[in-house]
Amino acid sequence: MWSLHRLLILLSVCSIFVMGLVMIFNTTSAEVLDLALKKSTHQALFKQILYSCVGLILSAGAWKIGYQRFIQMAPFLFVFFCILLLLTLIPGIGREVNGSRRWLVFGPFSFQPSEFVKLVVPLYIIHRLLPLDPTELTFKAFIKLAGVLAIPIFLILIEPNNGTAGVIGLVVIILFVLSRVPFKFWALPLLICMLIGGFSAYQLPYVTARLKVYLNPELDLKGKGHQPYQAKIAAGSGQLFGRGPGNSLQKLSYLPEAQNDYIAAIYAEEFGFIGIGCLILLYMCIGYIGFYIANHAKDKGGFYLAASFTFLICFQAFMNLGVVSGLLPSTGLNLPFFSQGGTSLMANITALGLLLHIDYESKK
Repeated sequence: MWSLHRLLILLSVCSIFVMGLVMIFNTTSAEVLDLALKKSTHQALFKQILYSCVGLILSAGAWKIGYQRFIQMAPFLFVFFCILLLLTLIPGIGREVNGSRRWLVFGPFSFQPSEFVKLVVPLYIIHRLLPLDPTELTFKAFIKLAGVLAIPIFLILIEPNNGTAGVIGLVVIILFVLSRVPFKFWALPLLICMLIGGFSAYQLPYVTARLKVYLNPELDLKGKGHQPYQAKIAAGSGQLFGRGPGNSLQKLSYLPEAQNDYIAAIYAEEFGFIGIGCLILLYMCIGYIGFYIANHAKDKGGFYLAASFTFLICFQAFMNLGVVSGLLPSTGLNLPFFSQGGTSLMANITALGLLLHIDYESKK
């Protein structure tokens, strides 16, 4: 028996996904025609659909296995994905795109392990903390846990992929708060990591360039400021009702690779404030139902997992829309279920399968 909550969250996700498919075809086909590229106008669309089918298979497998067994398997998954992260950094195995080594390539398809690490890290933390009462956790045990968690985050930072590393770090903090790990344990290490991370990031030219562009995109309109500036033009051009489906001007090479991080800008241009408002409402619906499922989970493991996965999806949506609107600096995070990105889509659909299974178990 399907509960109302499961039906509503599925309806919200399917609506976002279908809208995303329309926009991916819209932007990629326009790029192919505008630049006279020698590839099919439907290539990106078919690829996204194929990735979604793989995601559904993974989600069905996650449902069949169950979230409790996934928590038990967390150490093996953790080690496996740390090995994959290492492989991405090896020349000849990992593929470098725009100066970052984030992908493993299998024929015509690429795989980004860090997207699944977003799910594996919460599973591992829950696996380690569930058997313990917060009062039983010693500082020595906490330092060991923090040291292990630092491995994938460090590997992701090396790629470099600061946005993903930051999201994983934030999920770790959320789980520490939810599981009532003593604040005195993680406050000082967090402060030290923030200071070291902030200082290190400030020394990286591309990070400082992004911050300067965020504060004033007009300083580098032909470089890093181009996308944020054009995204604001696209979003503002939509006004209240938008230019209409397919009538975006910014997708015609003005906003390059818009189907990825900046796809919401093209959507805003074509569907206006009303369209973006509907998209935000759908994400709010996912957030509300996800936290409702967490609050009504039958055990602590289900509560922690549902809360962390819901936070992951909604926070990434918030960050992406914040970047597109110019409120936040560029992070490299795509829009869940909407942007083009096969590994991200598969990971989010898998997380959805586990979320639905938590609700199923609570109702059973």
